[in-house]
Amino acid sequence: MPDTTVLALVGSLRAASINRQIADLATEVAPDGITVVVFEGLGDLPFYNDEIDDVMNPEAPALAPVAALRAAAADADAALVVTPEYNGSYPAVIKNAIDWLSRPFGDGALKGKPLAVIGGSFGQYGGVWAHDDTRKSFGIAGARVIDTIKLSIPFTTLNGQHPREHDEVAANVRDALGKLAAEVS
Repeated sequence: MPDTTVLALVGSLRAASINRQIADLATEVAPDGITVVVFEGLGDLPFYNDEIDDVMNPEAPALAPVAALRAAAADADAALVVTPEYNGSYPAVIKNAIDWLSRPFGDGALKGKPLAVIGGSFGQYGGVWAHDDTRKSFGIAGARVIDTIKLSIPFTTLNGQHPREHDEVAANVRDALGKLAAEVS
């Protein structure tokens, strides 16, 4: 298998969030030949608006944060979304990224690329609802969502420790990355 680049999008903007820790863990435990690149600019994206999107409105100036996101997605072979659950669904920062990445509709930067959703949350199910909603929205936006890759971690199972301190979590993240990379054509 050739080298695979996986773009990681993190649904929590807090630097020390557990979902950020899971994304960082993915960079550490990725199998040989897989490089995980965590995108750092989701918080810099303006709310999606056709009027300011240079792809949809040629008169609009290109926005650097949007161009960076689209370039990172275009350069990646696959995407890994690591997100918590906020009020029963995914965070606004993920929805906003989906909207920017879906344009032009039907030909966005993640069109046809394999995408998996993992992460955790404080609820007893670890964010399952948010993960399901995220898969649905990215699928509509054009990514090839790999529904068989699922990892929802209830934060209480971490006992206040970093996810890397849990062999099972690290192994599950590594396994998810291996399965995602196997979907790259």
